[in-house]
Amino acid sequence: MLTSAHRTDVVIVGAGLAGLAAAQLLTGAGMEVTVLEAAPRVGGRMTTDTFDGFRLDRTGQLVNTSFPELRHTPGLDALALRPFSQGVLVHGDGRTQRIGTPRGSRSGSRSGLRGTRGALTTARALASAARAPLGGGLDQARLGAALGRLAALPADRLLARPDRPVHETLAGRGLPARTVESVLRPLLVSLLSDPGLNTSSRCADLVLRGYARGRLCLPAGGAATVPELLAATLPPGTVRTGIRATSAATTTVTTAGHGEIRCRAVLVATGAHDAAELLPGLRLPAFHPVTVLHHTADQPPLREPALVLAAGGQGPVAHTTVASEVDPSRAPGGRVLITSTVLGAAAGLPTAELDRQARAQLATVYGTSTADWELLAAHHDPHAVPAMPAPHDLRRPVRLLSGLYVCGDHRDASTVQGALVSGRRAARAVLQDFGATPGSDTPPIPAAAA
Repeated sequence: MLTSAHRTDVVIVGAGLAGLAAAQLLTGAGMEVTVLEAAPRVGGRMTTDTFDGFRLDRTGQLVNTSFPELRHTPGLDALALRPFSQGVLVHGDGRTQRIGTPRGSRSGSRSGLRGTRGALTTARALASAARAPLGGGLDQARLGAALGRLAALPADRLLARPDRPVHETLAGRGLPARTVESVLRPLLVSLLSDPGLNTSSRCADLVLRGYARGRLCLPAGGAATVPELLAATLPPGTVRTGIRATSAATTTVTTAGHGEIRCRAVLVATGAHDAAELLPGLRLPAFHPVTVLHHTADQPPLREPALVLAAGGQGPVAHTTVASEVDPSRAPGGRVLITSTVLGAAAGLPTAELDRQARAQLATVYGTSTADWELLAAHHDPHAVPAMPAPHDLRRPVRLLSGLYVCGDHRDASTVQGALVSGRRAARAVLQDFGATPGSDTPPIPAAAA
């Protein structure tokens, strides 16, 4: 039990990816750190529930092997990533077609990280696939060339471009309207969790660049594996779960039922909504709501670890996958897990109605009856993904005052990568104000946040 006599160097409020990344750097520099988490477990939005032997993620965000922070963060070298099939399947106009079939990839290794340098990119594969998916071979080559250019550009070049809502830039990418609407738009919607594509074009280009350079994956065992690995690198007793902070100042944090904790600095590492409650005056961004549906069926509707994009607006689901084909550990032996992500206004529908609409759409997407599917869980989060409208600052300040700091994906990019980078930026600001330096084994922060 924490008491009013408890003292520490730094109190971090929130044990999500940003807070754990900050704690890792600070403890590595010799600081005494206490991480407070209101929930009974670490992870924030990246949590995984266990139900009847299934492992059910609460988040619909996808992990990309091209994220530098996944390779740079201590402890995550043990992260096993289960890659989707190369490219994506796009369902539209009553048919499902493959977009991109890279050959010679080695990124299906146990970690999903070690072989990415030798993998052919999706961009190269799009230009060499044997069967032209949408609009013929010429349109496919144009799409491959556009992604190839993004893959080759340094991040700094992308960040120097004018920043506009991405939907305003789609027509200027040298692609036929059919390819834009049938492929590029649904891909960006899923990658950004933004049905209206009002996201900053710079952020969209960085995310699309990462897609072209890497592989989309699921963490083995569920999204919770990532924060659990981070927490395991911290000294025992650093993280205290089930403790809710009610106020934060430069030298104290007040908790509900556990007294006041005194410290030299406070770092608020919660989601944007909770951070705004603890730090009055902090700008609250808009959010993209997300609902994740988990179904089980007698037989897998697709015997392939593929990501299926639902193009054409024929239902509420933006993308879907047979998760048990991608990561068998997410379902008990012989069982099937289908995970689908719903974005935008449809995410707020009552569960029964959303399930009805989603089943009708998924029956068309997978070409099979969904009448006997069982809904295992529906996880709705109205604050799932902080919006990144243009112009968007990928380096929003993390130091509010000397002694008071804030971090999270709402300070950088609304991605796994952005949360990790933000936490390390905030930790470095704390160390700078303390006159300390990070541990010698801590790598530099990458130039790009996405």
